[in-house]
Amino acid sequence: MRALVYHGPKNVSVDEVADATVEKPTDALIRITTTNICGSDLHMYEGRTDVEVGKVLGHENMGEVIEVGSGVDRVKVGDMVCLPFNIGCGFCKNCEAGLTGFCLTANPGSAGAAYGYADMGPYNGGQAELLRVPYADWNALVLPEDAREKEKDYVMLSDILPTGYHGTELAQVGIGDSVVIWGAGPVGLMAVMSADLRGADQIFVVDRQPDRLKLAETMGATPIDDSAGDAVQQVLDATRGEGADRGVEAVGYQAHDHQGHEKPGLTINNLIQAVRPTGRIGVVGVFVPEDPNASDGLAKEGKFGFDFGTFFFKGQSMGTGQCNTKQYNRQLRNLIHRDKLNPGVIVSHELNLDQAAEGYKNFDDRLDGWTKVLLHP
Repeated sequence: MRALVYHGPKNVSVDEVADATVEKPTDALIRITTTNICGSDLHMYEGRTDVEVGKVLGHENMGEVIEVGSGVDRVKVGDMVCLPFNIGCGFCKNCEAGLTGFCLTANPGSAGAAYGYADMGPYNGGQAELLRVPYADWNALVLPEDAREKEKDYVMLSDILPTGYHGTELAQVGIGDSVVIWGAGPVGLMAVMSADLRGADQIFVVDRQPDRLKLAETMGATPIDDSAGDAVQQVLDATRGEGADRGVEAVGYQAHDHQGHEKPGLTINNLIQAVRPTGRIGVVGVFVPEDPNASDGLAKEGKFGFDFGTFFFKGQSMGTGQCNTKQYNRQLRNLIHRDKLNPGVIVSHELNLDQAAEGYKNFDDRLDGWTKVLLHP
């Protein structure tokens, strides 16, 4: 089969690799119809993780079931399914508690597994023609009859829509709240959609990419360009000096200031300043325990200066961690089916698999208009 393979920093190509197959009775085999390039894929693409050479990338996957193992009961051949990016077993302590992003079985020795991602188990990704799905009855979300018609929307259930929603859940966004979201990438835009769904009164989005800020504005948010002035002060000015009730971090450890200097703690510390006393912050941008190509020794160990004094003095609280996709994907699927959510609105480019390397480069270069890239093997 053809698949997008990692060969080193900024070096990926579509190669012929061994076909994915059913390996265990609980597996299903999926023919991929849509797979996305995620912003977190760029951490690996840029050499900012320890992902191994030869890994097939891709954790935002959707497709048709073409084979099931003898132990699969619910999922049937012919079903259109979307796969949560995190792989869970369904029976460990964390999965039983709904914390499927931290499965204790699927990636032995660690909490959490995923398709095609560094340190998240031996699983290849779905930027390929075929994908093996472990524990298929547990992991595969079966889609309604409009799956192909709304493919751009449903594929977002694999990661970024639930992750954006998870950010608002961690921040405990409620009716009438003001919310500031740092980052107008795909996850930040999904957090805008989710905050609006949860009844937020004001939604501010901080970024400096004009195309992303414009898209956030069309979704009902107030754009804040941090290259045009202090973003924290702009939020304070717009909230009568109080700060936003809630904050969502959707950038992660490769945050840069407007002059292009990388500062891993920039967004979290800005949120501490921009969120009101006793407010709450949800962090869904990716932070890693090791960053081999970081600019300083502390950052190489996944550490940065944290404004804990202000955080403590303001009585704030914070929730962090990757999304437990299965907590939300059924409910969000139903809203898409009933035309109450259309996350596919952020899609800017749809490419075939052979154009994947080009898609990675252009998305990584932040070319104007490249907001979300879908691949169709």
